[in-house]
Amino acid sequence: MTLSKPVQKHDELRNIYVKPVLIKEQRLFAFTYRYDRRDEVKNYDAAQMMDVLWEMVPKRFLNAVLFTVNEDVILLVSSKGKATIQTKRVQECREQNLEHDKQKVRLINPANPWWYQLGLTTREGKITADMQHKFKQIYKYAEIVESLVKPMKFDGAVHIADMGAGKGYLTFALYELLTQRLHLDVDIKGVEIRPDLVLKINEIIKSSGLKGLEFVESSIGTFRPEKLNVLIALHACNTATDDAIAKGIRAGAELIVCAPCCHKQIRQEMERSGKVDAITRYGIFMERQAVMITDTIRALMMEYYGYKTQVMEFIEMEHTPKNVLLVGRKTDKEPDRLMISKAISDLKRQYGIQQHYLETIL
Repeated sequence: MTLSKPVQKHDELRNIYVKPVLIKEQRLFAFTYRYDRRDEVKNYDAAQMMDVLWEMVPKRFLNAVLFTVNEDVILLVSSKGKATIQTKRVQECREQNLEHDKQKVRLINPANPWWYQLGLTTREGKITADMQHKFKQIYKYAEIVESLVKPMKFDGAVHIADMGAGKGYLTFALYELLTQRLHLDVDIKGVEIRPDLVLKINEIIKSSGLKGLEFVESSIGTFRPEKLNVLIALHACNTATDDAIAKGIRAGAELIVCAPCCHKQIRQEMERSGKVDAITRYGIFMERQAVMITDTIRALMMEYYGYKTQVMEFIEMEHTPKNVLLVGRKTDKEPDRLMISKAISDLKRQYGIQQHYLETIL
């Protein structure tokens, strides 16, 4: 059974999923309460289940769907309290599943010891309450990277640089995904300028016995990779994202994945020019326009150098405002550089931009 459509639109509890389970030969009903940032599971007997349902429908949820072996029964309650029931026969063959301990196949496993050492989980491998949103972000990142890397073919070890790796959450997720799920031989460098973080993370790597993973103390601009297949740069501030993209392009990386952070350089150029239109005369829209122009020119520059680009949502806006992911895949197709140059020039002229930083370093 599912309960959905909360009466209060901003209710943190988004829906409830109910299934029968058999625990120690006792038939119970497992309720999975799905909140914005976490799931909670509680088991009830039949009488308790009915009490909960009476409390939830229609006081908290307006829709309920009961899935049986032979038919679906749908309860719809209007905002005025009018209830209707619909039934629908099912064509497929359904069997009742009373298993309660089915293990989720996870791209990253919070029970691995490094997640505790990084402060994401308890010693028992449970994600701490204040890190639920961070784990969701990491998991989404892992899903996207898996979809990008899985179709690729590599000759030998995969050489990867994670630029501006910070506390290492996403670097470790990348390592775990590629080695334990995709079974690839990797050489991953986490590039981080803060020496205390580099020292701490390398100690965790050593104590966890992870081969092919290392943090190096360096700025993005001065880092010199010997070989590079994949470049990652998540939330590198302002023009540091451009430095990272340039490194990837110069090294001929087959895949470049960036989640840009702030966009001060283009915002300042737009403000200096004095050019405003119906959109940019409002400060908040000026900021958003600067973001879109900055990342559009980045995508066009990557296309100029032979990459097929894609811009996607990294994670829902409710979890972080820095939710754009810019992806570039190296192709053999010759780009139309004249057309791309014109598109960049038109954008710059329209908004009074003299130069995009990525142009100057390439």
